[in-house]
Amino acid sequence: QVQLVESGGGLVQAGGSLRLSCAASGGTISTSTMNWFRQAPGKEREFVARISWSGGNTVYADSVKGRFTISRDNAKNTVYLQMNSLKPEDTAVYYCAAGFSATMSASNFGSWGQGTQVTVSS
Repeated sequence: QVQLVESGGGLVQAGGSLRLSCAASGGTISTSTMNWFRQAPGKEREFVARISWSGGNTVYADSVKGRFTISRDNAKNTVYLQMNSLKPEDTAVYYCAAGFSATMSASNFGSWGQGTQVTVSS
């Protein structure tokens, strides 16, 4: 079973940038749609972005469109999330997940990593 490990989170001021990584082990993700989700304290886990196996198709939540970019390097078995112009409301634990869900609902994904904390100060 593929294991996913997220990294790259941290504390950043509003307007700053971070690049998150999601590294897979125990198998390949090169043929999988990959997703980023996030969960803020007291809130449900929400969809952020997804990328097709080839990288040719991407989808973003309206709240991050134009600020975040999802990408992947199949040779490295890794997916990235470049986050620019960060806002305090982006503060959350960020998770990656493999697979496709038409509804982009976190409940449709059964395997999660430990996540990486992103904190944006105002």
